[in-house]
Amino acid sequence: MEVVVLAPTLMNFLFRKFTYLFLMLFLISAISFGAIHAAPNSFFAAGGLNPNMGSDAVEHLKEVYGLDRPLVEQYLSWMFHLSTLDFGVSFVNGQEVSRVIFEHIGITLVMNSIVLVLVFILSLYLGIRASLLQGSIYDKAIIQLSLFSFSMPSFYLSLIVIVFFGVYLDWFPVSGLHSNDAGDGISYYLDMAYHLILPIGVMLFISIGSMIMYVRSLSIDILKSDYIFFALARGLSQEQLMRKYILPNLISPLITLLGLSLPGLIGGSVILESIFSIDGMGQLFYQSALSRDYPVIMGILMITAFLTLVGNTLSDMYLMRKNPFFARSK
Repeated sequence: MEVVVLAPTLMNFLFRKFTYLFLMLFLISAISFGAIHAAPNSFFAAGGLNPNMGSDAVEHLKEVYGLDRPLVEQYLSWMFHLSTLDFGVSFVNGQEVSRVIFEHIGITLVMNSIVLVLVFILSLYLGIRASLLQGSIYDKAIIQLSLFSFSMPSFYLSLIVIVFFGVYLDWFPVSGLHSNDAGDGISYYLDMAYHLILPIGVMLFISIGSMIMYVRSLSIDILKSDYIFFALARGLSQEQLMRKYILPNLISPLITLLGLSLPGLIGGSVILESIFSIDGMGQLFYQSALSRDYPVIMGILMITAFLTLVGNTLSDMYLMRKNPFFARSK
């Protein structure tokens, strides 16, 4: 008797994924909105306003921002505006939150994109090479380097490189993005790149350790497979093993990890941007948290949550394309 198994179609898969995405965004928004408004202090009680202002003026501002309405009504109104990509108005400067985020997002995207690419390239090479030379001095050195990178606090390493490379050796600037005499054109961007060497170097070092160990562990499992023994029996070199067998089998887990790394492109590093005085998304989030600028905080949180879910969905779609379960079979 012939049995026909109908695998899920792509449309059904996408429908379930997007339904899950919107449901999770709704839950994240509700929890975040409730948690922020349940905080013991608000912007109006944290010294954000002129202390000489009377209670009538404060109540008027709450009415302007809609904070005098019930919490459920505030949430529904906020969600309605969020559906049109309107994140509200900043309590601090009165500007639209989307405009404030747009002004700070560029440098954070540049820094984290560079770090993400370098981390994946270097971790692939170092991790695979360490697995091929398992037990050697090179492998032990890579393991120690990875553990040192994984355990090093970012703020402590930042202070070390600032003191050593910026103060003692005076090789690199320690804060900001530009010099006073940066100039125009290509000299302007070269000066910015010069200022970004230290923060990008710190971000790269503290991010690469766990990735190297992950790639090394996966590569060792691949090298234990039967087809690797047959390949070695055929006389394949390490470079051929890396190119033909290890790298293709590393693509799927790394694609999943890459999808989960997308929020880092926006979130940035709060500590590093604050230490190096880089006016990016990390410092914006830090300053907004200190001043309790709730619309900006919620805007950054929702963008980060959205990127997390989209990255996970894209990686699942890529892996689904290679899954035989989604093919019609008999």
